[in-house]
Amino acid sequence: MNERTMKAAYADLLTAIVDALDVPLPSLAETDEHAYHQLLEHRAGYVRSVLRANLSHSRDPWLAATQIRELSAEYPITYTPFEHAITSGSDR
Repeated sequence: MNERTMKAAYADLLTAIVDALDVPLPSLAETDEHAYHQLLEHRAGYVRSVLRANLSHSRDPWLAATQIRELSAEYPITYTPFEHAITSGSDR
């Protein structure tokens, strides 16, 4: 892999990591908060596992990025995201 290709591969890996861990905040319902924390725990755990395995074996950033994306799809967002209440200026 040349330097340009290597940089693109690691940029892709970093994007996959951010996408996996950057999930919307949950609504204020207790069940949504629980689901949010559980999702983050699952996703952080598999990101860590994929990176550890990648460092030990293939050292292929594109393979790791693909694995992270596939695992993210297996753990979709199932809770209601938080929504900011929009108030009009006349209500103040």
